[in-house]
Amino acid sequence: MTHNNPQIIQTEKGLLISVKVVLKSARNQIMGWENGVLKVKLNAVPEKGEANRTLLAHLAEVWKLPKSAVTLVSGETSRQKKICATGISIETLLALTPEKTKAT
Repeated sequence: MTHNNPQIIQTEKGLLISVKVVLKSARNQIMGWENGVLKVKLNAVPEKGEANRTLLAHLAEVWKLPKSAVTLVSGETSRQKKICATGISIETLLALTPEKTKAT
């Protein structure tokens, strides 16, 4: 499986991942890596942090991590976000991040 050169940086706190969010989708779904950025569709609206909470919960589920292990580093009001995932290796993250997930 190819991952289109994902931009994942190992830091002291965990893995730093660039994410592009597409909102108001019919379902929550990972669309794969696009130019090194993880593209994620969400069925949330950008109101009062709902989209950010939905994103973090969805990624935690896909990566089999507790919700507290996936945090928003930057991009609170932007579609371009930086996410930190702790307690997971780059290899495991890539193995658990399919090119495209089934919609939920």
